[in-house]
Amino acid sequence: MKHLKKILFASAAAVLAASALTGCGGSGGSSSGSDGDTIKIGTDLEMTGNQAAYGADAMRGAQLAVDEINKAGGVLGKKLELVSLDNKSEPSEAASAAQKLVDEGVVAVVAPNMSSNALATVPILNGAKIPSISPGGTNPKITVDEKTGKVIPYSYRACFIDPYQGKVMASFVADKLQKKRVAILIDNSSDYAKGLAKFFTDAFTAKGGTIVGTEAYLQKDTDFNATLTKIKDLNPDFIYVPGYYQEVGLIVKQARAMGIDVPFGGGDGWDSPTLAEIAGADALNGTYYSNHYAIQEDNKTVMDFVNAYKAANNEEPGVFGALTYDTIKLLAQVIKDAGSADPQKIADGLASLKTFSGVTGDMSFTDTHDAKKAAFILTYKDGKPVFADKISAD
Repeated sequence: MKHLKKILFASAAAVLAASALTGCGGSGGSSSGSDGDTIKIGTDLEMTGNQAAYGADAMRGAQLAVDEINKAGGVLGKKLELVSLDNKSEPSEAASAAQKLVDEGVVAVVAPNMSSNALATVPILNGAKIPSISPGGTNPKITVDEKTGKVIPYSYRACFIDPYQGKVMASFVADKLQKKRVAILIDNSSDYAKGLAKFFTDAFTAKGGTIVGTEAYLQKDTDFNATLTKIKDLNPDFIYVPGYYQEVGLIVKQARAMGIDVPFGGGDGWDSPTLAEIAGADALNGTYYSNHYAIQEDNKTVMDFVNAYKAANNEEPGVFGALTYDTIKLLAQVIKDAGSADPQKIADGLASLKTFSGVTGDMSFTDTHDAKKAAFILTYKDGKPVFADKISAD
């Protein structure tokens, strides 16, 4: 593509149906993202590829937030405009999209939700001094340089990190479910899965639990029977699979078919309606996963969001829709409080943010730019995730 096309999504259907639509109000090229009557915010999301369900949900959440903000008068007298690119669920494409958004002159970027993709955008956006927020990227390396241990100044996330998520799930398995012997099945092509497995292992063994074995697979694998046979022979009382819904659905389905009836669990990568379609409702009974919010929570903010999302899209939101909705609202609040849409002023505003109340809870940023907020444990009943437990932030 010789030049960047600005994408404005009028609805979730447009998100899925079109790869690029020309939006109104922007001046294009390398002009400032707050010139004219609009403030341009970029999105670098997984609209196609292996995590397309996450990207579609996230884009719907982003568009809903923008529509609500603009209907209420916009920010600083200007409308918000989304400049949205598809990273195709691939790190290399995420990096390419990030560079195009920099060239387009956006003032901030909603970074990818998948950790591997978000990590690929960090050097580009940070180098350009464009603030970015990953709604759901939980790998610690997104905001802290692994080699130097220093905080990456322009990189933030709107979610808790994997060390916390792993600890929460390990505590639930050990304390609430009273399980002692866990087998782990890791997606070896995912930084997210490998990191979460490590943090779960550290926390679970610290509680006296035993990891009886660890097996691996790769994204897009479809036959897990040989691996599951090895795990079955280990006689675990719980199986931890910190992967994404496509493979998790097949793993659980094939495990139940071969008579493995122990509980399964995982992380927020499980969150997709497609999981139940792949695994089957019965297979998912007795499974658990950590997540960023619960759609059934008796909370007016959550209920208002769910109702608005359903009215706009004729379906319930997933966690990435909620997190991305919060990310757009957070950016709007920071721009308003700063009195400017200058990227540096936005970055300064994020660094000094005291609190933000959103659909996924009250949050603030830690010194390492991670969101400090509560975590939820959900369990499947009859093909639907339902609230099981809530763990407050430390």
